[in-house]
Amino acid sequence: MPDGPVAPPSNAPLNLTQQAHRRLIGILGLLLPGLLYLVAGLRPTAPLPRWELLPSVSAYYYTGGVGIFVGVLFALSLFLLTYPGYKDVLADRIVGTVGGLAALGVALFPTGAPLGVCPPPWWSRTLQYIHYASAITLFIAFILFSIWLFRLSSVPRGQPRPDDKRRRDTVCLACGLVMIVAVLWAASSVVTHERIFVPEAIAIVAFAVSWLVKGEVYQPLVSAVRSWKARRG
Repeated sequence: MPDGPVAPPSNAPLNLTQQAHRRLIGILGLLLPGLLYLVAGLRPTAPLPRWELLPSVSAYYYTGGVGIFVGVLFALSLFLLTYPGYKDVLADRIVGTVGGLAALGVALFPTGAPLGVCPPPWWSRTLQYIHYASAITLFIAFILFSIWLFRLSSVPRGQPRPDDKRRRDTVCLACGLVMIVAVLWAASSVVTHERIFVPEAIAIVAFAVSWLVKGEVYQPLVSAVRSWKARRG
């Protein structure tokens, strides 16, 4: 189960692998929106205006950033599909598998092309619907990890959890709530017809932060600071 009693030494390699797994997932998500914007700007696609945000993150499939879009989603899918989770938490593997398959759906079934850009000849409206369903499923998986699975603990209910665990739980819950608000904001575009790049990017960054916090990405820095203080002391 999640944080609680210290795992025996024999479990250390597995624990380290899980932490690296979480950090990689978080890093991929954190970099995705910025990399898409940067690469698409460096490799402009006519007639799309250069350095101007497109209507959605998925619209970058039709830009010079397509390699980043598809590549990151495939890598994210691989990490989610192989995410081991905790031994006694089947939901970890179920949600990871569903999220991994959804990430593949987002990458393989593109949304509609931005105004002025011709979609590939094999594209159809059905693919767009599959894309939407996959994207919604992927965000639901992200939210479930943040507000539920990441906050599980082996500490019996009613007993105090370690301070570090409580802080991580708070951040993960906040990230989950931010994702819910951002997804609802994006969904409102069905009525408002507004661009959804910003709410999508916010949801992706919140997802990334939750995985980085769960992966304790700050621990190497904390260890380095403690080591430095010990040497100075």
